Amino acid sequence: MIANLVQLASEGEEQNPLVPPGPELLVGTIAFAIVFFFFWKKLLPNINKVLEERRAAIEGGIEEAEAMKVEAQSVLEQYKAQLAEARHEAARLRQEAQEQGAALIAEMRAEGQRQREEIVAAGHAQIEADRKAASSALRQDVGKLATELAGKLVGESLEDHARQSRVIDRFLDELEEKAEATR
Repeated sequence: MIANLVQLASEGEEQNPLVPPGPELLVGTIAFAIVFFFFWKKLLPNINKVLEERRAAIEGGIEEAEAMKVEAQSVLEQYKAQLAEARHEAARLRQEAQEQGAALIAEMRAEGQRQREEIVAAGHAQIEADRKAASSALRQDVGKLATELAGKLVGESLEDHARQSRVIDRFLDELEEKAEATR
């Protein structure tokens, strides 16, 4: 067939611009076959190998990214769980502190109340002791003054202590009974 084309071209027919001359067509076909064979045997496997490596690297990167995403999600869940646990623990500690504070306040109030009662009791005891001491001192002073006054009125000395004490005690007792009766 190629020979027929070559013969037709040489007969002198007018050359078609779309169809190249026969020898050029033959040389071009052989060159194309050589280049095609070279690409097919040498370059195409290398290109496919590089493309396969890139595809594997991309898929590996995607798988690694998905694995990291899953791991990050797991870490996030752990963090959220730890945060919730920490919040719960903080709330529990706050509650305990409030309870301890309330107990401490109640204890301090009770202690303060007890101390106040002790102070009031000691004050009452001191007042009672002071009142008795003042009453005793007043009895002695009033007794002396009354004895001196009675001695001046009578004109004799009333130095007998036993009699003097009885008279004074009786006089003061009568005064106290009159004072209580008027209350």
